[in-house]
Amino acid sequence: MKIRYGNAFRLADTKALTHEQWLKIRQSGIASSDAAVALGLSRYKSPLSLWLEKTERHPAADLSDNEAVFWGSTLEPVLAYVYAKRTGLKVRRVNAVLQHSEHPFMLANLDREVLGHADGIGTLEIKTAGYHSAQHWEEGIPLAYQCQVLHQLAVTGHAWADVAVLIAGQDFRIYRVTRDEDKIADLIARERAFWQHVTNDTQPEPDGSEDAAKALQALYPTDDSQTLDLSDSSEMNTLFDHFLNARQQKEEAEARESQLKQQLQASLGPASTAVFQEGKVSWKKTKDRVMPDVEKLTTQHPEWLQQCSKTIPGSRRFMV
Repeated sequence: MKIRYGNAFRLADTKALTHEQWLKIRQSGIASSDAAVALGLSRYKSPLSLWLEKTERHPAADLSDNEAVFWGSTLEPVLAYVYAKRTGLKVRRVNAVLQHSEHPFMLANLDREVLGHADGIGTLEIKTAGYHSAQHWEEGIPLAYQCQVLHQLAVTGHAWADVAVLIAGQDFRIYRVTRDEDKIADLIARERAFWQHVTNDTQPEPDGSEDAAKALQALYPTDDSQTLDLSDSSEMNTLFDHFLNARQQKEEAEARESQLKQQLQASLGPASTAVFQEGKVSWKKTKDRVMPDVEKLTTQHPEWLQQCSKTIPGSRRFMV
């Protein structure tokens, strides 16, 4: 029997799960950290890549040795304590995988739940950010984390959530997110659309990102030497025409960019930097680098090259 938790069910007790069991449950739906990816709003991961993972075509990246993940996990209880001290609210763990009662594909793990607030129980999401990521927090919660928290509010039914972030090891901030039914309805609809790609085993459209390019290489690592005749397909010919037009516009833009860049370089002359109203440019000489002379090594010591060489797997090259 499933146990209720707010608007959700407690699907599993995380303290009783092995890591492999937890991964298997996560595979069965969209977790809160998957939300931005499923909506196509992640800067790092594409919906196509997530689809490969959920359909078990490609394993999820192993982040166990990731330094950012390690420090985020290590500092989580400390930051939860700091949040409680600064707000005067009580926090406690929710050792469970939660499942939306109406949309079972929506799963969530909460860092903490918050008690003692006049608006009822809330959720707490804890983040750590490096110095170089500070700029992403200047205008509030980054979009990907907004999706994550809205997903949690959708699953739990709670009215509010706080995001506590420690930036560069010393700047502690708390942001509030209140429940927005219109945004949650939109999030659920878009997540449902993505999950239909998983259940129907239909590939989502690539989004043009570098991650999507890697996902396509993983999905189709080799070619079969066949030639497809798509000359009678109006849809595919229109797609190809759009590609050619976009390519031409890109080449023209790159040529214009190069010309403007060279004009700026000519204006700098021997100067290192130039400052403008909208920013600045620099043109500095890099340090000399020492590189192996492969041609000389091949001629004079081919056995050394053989001993120190390695095979790099090939990839498919797209040509027009």
